[in-house]
Amino acid sequence: MDRLTLLETFAIALDEGSLNRAARRRGITQSAVSQQIKQLETAIGQQLLHRTARGIHATRAGDLVYVHAQTLLSGYNRMTAELDQLESSVSGTFRISVSSFLGRSVIGPMLIEMNAAHPDLNIVMRLEDRLVDVVREGYDLAIRTGRLGDTDGFGRKISALETVLIATPAYLDRVGRPRQPDDMKRLDFIQHHEDQTKGFFPLRRDGREYPAPVRVGFTADDPDLIMRAVASGSGYTRVPRFMVAEQIANGAFELVLPEYQPPIKDVFAVYPSRRTPDRRRDLTIETAVARLEALRDPQAKVDAITA
Repeated sequence: MDRLTLLETFAIALDEGSLNRAARRRGITQSAVSQQIKQLETAIGQQLLHRTARGIHATRAGDLVYVHAQTLLSGYNRMTAELDQLESSVSGTFRISVSSFLGRSVIGPMLIEMNAAHPDLNIVMRLEDRLVDVVREGYDLAIRTGRLGDTDGFGRKISALETVLIATPAYLDRVGRPRQPDDMKRLDFIQHHEDQTKGFFPLRRDGREYPAPVRVGFTADDPDLIMRAVASGSGYTRVPRFMVAEQIANGAFELVLPEYQPPIKDVFAVYPSRRTPDRRRDLTIETAVARLEALRDPQAKVDAITA
């Protein structure tokens, strides 16, 4: 039995002046109380109590142990209270790594709102498309798309985003609109560096999968640069639908092979440990899941951003 429990039983026995009353307060038998005090006396090597017909009294050693026991128990209770407050509070420095396109379009604005709602929270957000190791690099949370990569942390899928293939109408007028997946070999793909296609896209239609050949024309790690390249007519790209719903609606971009569905883009939350409670982390994930779920419907984009 741990010594803190023995000290607590000893202190309660002296407070009550009776082993029987101490047993009722602890919810154990009188013999268990007597046994715990004997264990404490054995560990310390001193007799701590005098037992008389009127009850129990501390020896000189017992008086000294009682004073220190009170200090230790009080400190332990303060520590557990502070830990409980830490678990439920939304404060302190919170370090989060987010992929560029999610950070700019969804997570960044969301964190700004969280910061305003919780003024004691200091959010440190890094936009980076590399696969960080949350444990070794000291992050409280990472929100990633595509794949998890190697990490010592715990990861779980929190959303899946519909993606589309887009290009400008002018580009498709120039190179010709593909009618079937094999026609994609005529088009230049503007590729995000984490989107390693290995030569083809698996497109789906009516429950069947069709390999579409990919000819990479440009690769970058910045989503804004990729979108500028597409807007300039340099080629086509794959992007979450919610990001370009407005441009598709107004005709600035056109869907490529609209009858076919490109692969979805999974979104993962990665954090150092699932055993360590952290209200800041849980709140961030809960809010991100709600925002991303709303964005699965392109028409809910405005509602999700202003929620």
